[in-house]
Amino acid sequence: MSRRTYGGPRRIGRSRPAAALLATLTCGAAVVSCGTGGGNDNGAASASALPSAPVTSSFSGSAPSAMASAASSAVASARSSASAAASSLSAAASEFAASVSADTARASAAAEAELKKVQGGGNARSEVAMTGLPRGQTGGLLAVLVSITNKTDKKASYAVRVDFEDAKGKVVETRFVGAENLGPGKRAQPVAISRQPTTPQLTPRLTKAQRY
Repeated sequence: MSRRTYGGPRRIGRSRPAAALLATLTCGAAVVSCGTGGGNDNGAASASALPSAPVTSSFSGSAPSAMASAASSAVASARSSASAAASSLSAAASEFAASVSADTARASAAAEAELKKVQGGGNARSEVAMTGLPRGQTGGLLAVLVSITNKTDKKASYAVRVDFEDAKGKVVETRFVGAENLGPGKRAQPVAISRQPTTPQLTPRLTKAQRY
């Protein structure tokens, strides 16, 4: 009876250190396992929580420079094209004016000299008509085709004055054209050209026409 009484507790006493050690090992293993798992979980959580490394290709730092360069090139190209177009137009205008001047220089001088003696609008305004020429044909210049028709029965020479007026009716430029020894029923078509800038817009007006 006494052995049973004291034996039970003694076994219990001996098993306590073993149980404690087992519990400690179990907890330790659990702690290690939890710590490792938790570390991984925490690491994953931390990794996902932290901002990802910046992708330099998505930065806009260098983009404005490239865009500005492209824009600058486009502007330079446009200016170059505009300059080339202006030069081409100027060359065309000069060529057109030179071709007209070569044909009408002497007649123009004779017409100007003749009209200095004429009072009023002259005696041949009904024999003269004017038609504007497309600027595409004149290199951008304002030019009119002056049609002179000899409606008499004998040869005659003609002197014509064309004034280019602004919107207020002020004469900005004057040109003289003419035709010499024009046969009966025949027609001459000299060109009067304004050398003024395209703006402000001018209007050509037949001022004098003299048959002599």
